[in-house]
Amino acid sequence: MSVLVVGLSHKSAPVAILERASLTGDALGKLLGDVFHASDVAGSFVVSTCNRVEVYAEVDKFHGSVSSISELLARHAGVPLAELTPHLYVHYEDRAIQHLLSVASGLDSMVIGESQILGQVRQALRTAGDQGTLGRALSDLGSLALRAGKRAHAETGIDRAGASLVSVGLAAGARRLGPAADESAPDASHPGTPAAPHPDGADAPLAGRSVLVVGAGSMSSLAVATAARMGAARIVVANRSGGRAQRLAATVSGSVAAAAADLSRLPAEIAVADLVVSCTGAPGHVISADAVAAARSARGARQAARPLILIDLALPRDIDPAAAGVPGVSLLDLETIGRAPGGGAHEEDVAAVRRIVAEELAAQGSADRAARVAPTVVALRAKAAEVVDAELARLTGRLGDVDARARREIAQSMRRIVDKLLHAPTVRVKELAGSPGGDSYEAVLRVLFDLDPEAVQAVTRADAVAPGWPEQEVPK
Repeated sequence: MSVLVVGLSHKSAPVAILERASLTGDALGKLLGDVFHASDVAGSFVVSTCNRVEVYAEVDKFHGSVSSISELLARHAGVPLAELTPHLYVHYEDRAIQHLLSVASGLDSMVIGESQILGQVRQALRTAGDQGTLGRALSDLGSLALRAGKRAHAETGIDRAGASLVSVGLAAGARRLGPAADESAPDASHPGTPAAPHPDGADAPLAGRSVLVVGAGSMSSLAVATAARMGAARIVVANRSGGRAQRLAATVSGSVAAAAADLSRLPAEIAVADLVVSCTGAPGHVISADAVAAARSARGARQAARPLILIDLALPRDIDPAAAGVPGVSLLDLETIGRAPGGGAHEEDVAAVRRIVAEELAAQGSADRAARVAPTVVALRAKAAEVVDAELARLTGRLGDVDARARREIAQSMRRIVDKLLHAPTVRVKELAGSPGGDSYEAVLRVLFDLDPEAVQAVTRADAVAPGWPEQEVPK
């Protein structure tokens, strides 16, 4: 069995295609199940985020699996295969493993080094485990990817700026807003009058601004925390579930005024907001162009000149793209944010993470090669044990009456001799098998000791279903 990945991301597809291909909830679960039950597939998990949809599968045939997974992805996404195919990429075996490690480490993200993808990969593995589609090989691969991602953030400065889609988007929105007007100043009606300094004295591009966050999921939580850190004067969380909105608003501390609102109050809250961040994951538009136009009209004459910045971090889109046509409104979507400055990691940090990925790949390759020789070593020891047993039986027949204690001593001595003779070569062959081209040592061992290939395969099959191994092991 080999690992295969078929997918599309912000690097291969425009946001319009990603939006249509994005899968969540039941749709994601159905795709996961259908891939798992496809012929030639022994395990699967799906990473679906606002920047990528990738199907990872353990397969025993390449071409047939690529075709079936591509067809299933197109069918569940509701995008014709002919339209989706030009945007798909395929990685196989070592290249597939390297790709997942790069994804989990943040090297393949729209904002290089962002750490949110690590949690998304972990969630994808957990979902597959819950649905029973995560086999042993993919579970091991998931653990490897999570370890590489954790090392990337712990051992390098890849995320030293704390960059994420949220932080880059809010920074871009703050730049478009410019400095807030000081409402207490005599000429506060003129946009551009600097607001009072942030009380903490920190860099606060959103000082004096009112931010509305629509949604209460993980992305919304990050948006609330980032807006508070950037000095927002007021943060309102609007969500379908009032309880979740209140809990998220309650996480804001310090001098920031925080409140929760029901979605029915969206037009009123948009009217008083300077910046709106939406990331609900809803299937349709949550904020329509008409609602934005009405909110702009509801502003008094004194506030009419204030720009309104809309940031849409959702796929499918939360905000109707037509809202960008409302006078005084700027709309930043994922494509715009991807081009915004502030998300670039330092070259030395990227190089350091790539070295970590290479180290983990090399270690995994060595371990895999060493593991492949293990069944041969077990078969060799089993054959040696059979020889010892046969000789003991022959010896018992020739010696006649020998007391039980003497027989035990003879048997133990013979087994110790065999173990000592086999110890050095079997340990050494495992070490050599871990090196590039190490498969040849396993073949030499089989030939030298005339091992039955069927015996080796029997050990391999038994190891694959060894008692005590959980059917689904989800990496933590």
